[in-house]
Amino acid sequence: MTEQTTGLLREDQILQTADALLEWQLPSGMIPWTPGGHADPWNHVEAAMALAVAGQVGAAERAYDWLASLQLPDGSWHQYYTAEGVEQDKFDANVIAYIATGVWHHWLVTADRGFLEAMFPVVERALDWVFGLQQARGEILWARHADGTPWSFALLTGSSSMYHSARAALAASRELGRDRTDWADRIERLGAVLREQPDGAFAPKNRWAMDWYYPVLSGAIRGEAGRGRLASRFDTFVMADLGVRCVGDRPWVTTAETCECALAHLAIGDRETAENLFATTSRLRSDDGRYWTGEVHPEEVHFPGGEMSTYSSAAVLLANDALAGRSEASRLFVDHDQMPV
Repeated sequence: MTEQTTGLLREDQILQTADALLEWQLPSGMIPWTPGGHADPWNHVEAAMALAVAGQVGAAERAYDWLASLQLPDGSWHQYYTAEGVEQDKFDANVIAYIATGVWHHWLVTADRGFLEAMFPVVERALDWVFGLQQARGEILWARHADGTPWSFALLTGSSSMYHSARAALAASRELGRDRTDWADRIERLGAVLREQPDGAFAPKNRWAMDWYYPVLSGAIRGEAGRGRLASRFDTFVMADLGVRCVGDRPWVTTAETCECALAHLAIGDRETAENLFATTSRLRSDDGRYWTGEVHPEEVHFPGGEMSTYSSAAVLLANDALAGRSEASRLFVDHDQMPV
């Protein structure tokens, strides 16, 4: 483990972590969680975004090309892929929606209009599939079984992430002059149910940190309401000087949740807390620039089973970018006035 430091990553550290992501990216463009493991479209896109902000635009575009090549005619992707093909054939709506966040992010980084135009049909098909699961109240069901049967419930974290992705898709449509006003109406209803959270709208997942901070991270809950929400369970999920627990009743700190929670605090204007949370990830950085997925305390044992994951490294690079204002996409997750709705 490297010596713990505070503050943002140095340039050489950013490049080292990006090189570590590149080392695990397959020739096809797929970015698995771990070598020999599976990829899912959500975490794959997150890794592509991290590569882009680190200057590895070509590698990021290979990742998008791989994902586009696997999109099914109805706009969807399966849950998990390996180098050999489909591993889990369920269809997760949040996973499918995230292509919109990645494509808009890549446009902000590169200003490559050709890329945006080429990828918009992929985004459009994906979002139309996702909105096919939206309920009258506004929430979006979590998934479909392989046979197309919808799951019976929505998730607060998933619907929050889809809210952000849908706004990115709408921003892309407006940049290209494509009329998707129907998306705006759906996004407004989704945002309303995320703010109100009426009984029965979302499956109860209160022990998970993501259900606490994701409505703020996504921009569904902002301003004073966002500050109140993050303050309300801060002591439940944050272990002082160690990071964010993935679940509130276990001492399991994770790199990704810590970085995302830092972004949520930055979004409400609490930069000090964001910086303090981000600084704790330095203890989870290895000498080769990769990041441990998590750590159990007080034993300081890495979990799961000594795993380092590409999505953990990607979360660090994206949080660092937001805190440093390093790329043109650095405000995507923290300035929610820059996207429509």
